[in-house]
Amino acid sequence: MRLLLVHSFLSVFGIVHGAVTVYGPHVQQPLGSQTVTAPSASYTGAATYDQTVLTPPPVPNPPPPTSFGVQLQTGGAATGLSIPQSGAFFGFSIEFSVVSQVLGLNSSFMQVPFLNLMANLRERAGSVQVRLGGNSQETATLVNSIPDGKSMEKDTVNTSNPTDTPPLLFTPEIIKMMASISALTNVRWYLGIPFYDTSNFQLQIAEVGEAILGDYLVGLQGGNEPDLYSKHGHRPSSYSPQDYTNEFGLLVNAVNADPNLPDKDILIGPNLSGTWEPEQVWDTGFATDYSQSLITLAVEHYPTDNCYAQYGTGTPRNPQDMFPTYLTHKSGQDIVSPYINSTGYAQSLGKPFVMFETNTASCGGFPGLSDSFGAALWGVDYALQMAYVNFTGALFHVGGQSDYYNPFTPPVTNQSTFHQWTIGPIYYSALLVAEALGSSNQSRVLDLGMNGGNEFTPGYAIYENGEPTRVALINFVSDPTGASDYTASISLAGGSTPAQVKVKYLSGSSVAQKWNFTWAGQTFGDAFTSDGRPVGNIDVQTVTCDQANGVCNVKVPAPGAALVFLSDQALEESDPGPTMTFPTTAYTKLHNTATIDPSALATSNGNMGTADWLAGTSQGSLENSASGFAQALPSLGAVIAGALLVVRMAYAS
Repeated sequence: MRLLLVHSFLSVFGIVHGAVTVYGPHVQQPLGSQTVTAPSASYTGAATYDQTVLTPPPVPNPPPPTSFGVQLQTGGAATGLSIPQSGAFFGFSIEFSVVSQVLGLNSSFMQVPFLNLMANLRERAGSVQVRLGGNSQETATLVNSIPDGKSMEKDTVNTSNPTDTPPLLFTPEIIKMMASISALTNVRWYLGIPFYDTSNFQLQIAEVGEAILGDYLVGLQGGNEPDLYSKHGHRPSSYSPQDYTNEFGLLVNAVNADPNLPDKDILIGPNLSGTWEPEQVWDTGFATDYSQSLITLAVEHYPTDNCYAQYGTGTPRNPQDMFPTYLTHKSGQDIVSPYINSTGYAQSLGKPFVMFETNTASCGGFPGLSDSFGAALWGVDYALQMAYVNFTGALFHVGGQSDYYNPFTPPVTNQSTFHQWTIGPIYYSALLVAEALGSSNQSRVLDLGMNGGNEFTPGYAIYENGEPTRVALINFVSDPTGASDYTASISLAGGSTPAQVKVKYLSGSSVAQKWNFTWAGQTFGDAFTSDGRPVGNIDVQTVTCDQANGVCNVKVPAPGAALVFLSDQALEESDPGPTMTFPTTAYTKLHNTATIDPSALATSNGNMGTADWLAGTSQGSLENSASGFAQALPSLGAVIAGALLVVRMAYAS
């Protein structure tokens, strides 16, 4: 979807004579009259939309038992629970270089699908954690303005790192846009201070961030994956954990000396990739020496990488061979294992411990794996496993068009008038986890080790105030015959069996399925089809419990996941009702109500020639754009500038 314009008030002054036309199959509300448009052009190109489909792994031999009991302790008797977790545990890390594609162009031109996606989560969790950063934050420079009027510009010639990250220039408009998004969707932001040049820290992003975002800014990262600096050529080969700690101390000194940074205790580190062990940094005194400056301790981790396929570096890996390694409870357990000591250490210091960047595999993920239903199940299990071992948040990465693992991806520029966004499996994971944890911020997670600890059928109980409220059940087995569907018989030890429980399902036909998954009966559809709002009727199933035998029998399909709400109150807390979203209204045509063949746009050179063009209703080009109108009618310039809205912020449920 392109950033859309509404001629809200222009017709009042007689400027708009033609009917405003709704463009393309994705726009939802016609204004004036509807024009028939040509069918969307077929798409080939960006890897995000690669149609590779893998073969599901066979049913394990021996297969997991398909009927077993799950007994939940009540009355505060449960042991091994996590610390209290926030419903906003599952968040996103957005590569800084793609901000203008994902968030919008500036504070007036915001991407409606992104607003909707964040609103969905805010409704369930109360807020959303989003980090803007990654490799691109290290070369990002805040400037007052850019000559062409853009809010961000990339230097695609002088790229760096194996991921070809471009240096960036950006203006305060990016920060203003973030504040506008927060006002609408309660997003809480993390930013990063460039760390490549520690002799002259560029603190402008921190200064402007604190001034504009206020409480919506929750932390500033100091160094992104410093344990890879020497490998990527940004530090000498001898660079060590002590060197990083010393450099972080320079940042602390710079922040403390800056009168334009009122909040000094807002830094985040050490943000390791996994090359160094966290204990190597803790042993330098990092967390204790800088405790007054650190708001959060953080690491970054991917279970593996696909860098060889993307950039010709590292080890070749076959997605088909890798697929089964994700479809097991052992995957999440193995990822978090190196950090269990550190989560305890963070608690001893009174600090949160966040997985600051993660996803299926670095360098963009794997085709057919990272964009499969299996990845959605993996994301649920991995996130809940992190919550169980006392991480306090997890941010799943969003990259560019070449990345398979994206939770959500906007269309490429030259197709944005007839293609919408593509919602990936990890976003479905985020919805389930948000509802599992709810909005009380008091949810404590327990890995049930159910079904004899079988790795293909993991489950978690969610406790609040010592009582179980929800149960998340996962089935990694892919079996179209139905023979591997399992039934979990849930009972409450020492508690009364409810008459019924409510169940929502995360569903797909196979672990290899791409797109069109459903969460509680609703879907974000196929590639290119979503405006960020789930489509379809909500399906919450009621399971009548066997009170005589004290069990509630819940069936989980193979593959699939079920979220069991043990009371109506637990359901209401996780999903209080319709989400306030932001509907798309209209896209203005090149002139009057003439239509444009999308196939022509599909082969065009992006939006060159219309980069600064806002709208027009008469034949011509820039002379008939918003700036042209403003020049021709100076007395109405201010009105027109206010009337050309990106979206009509009419709330719709």
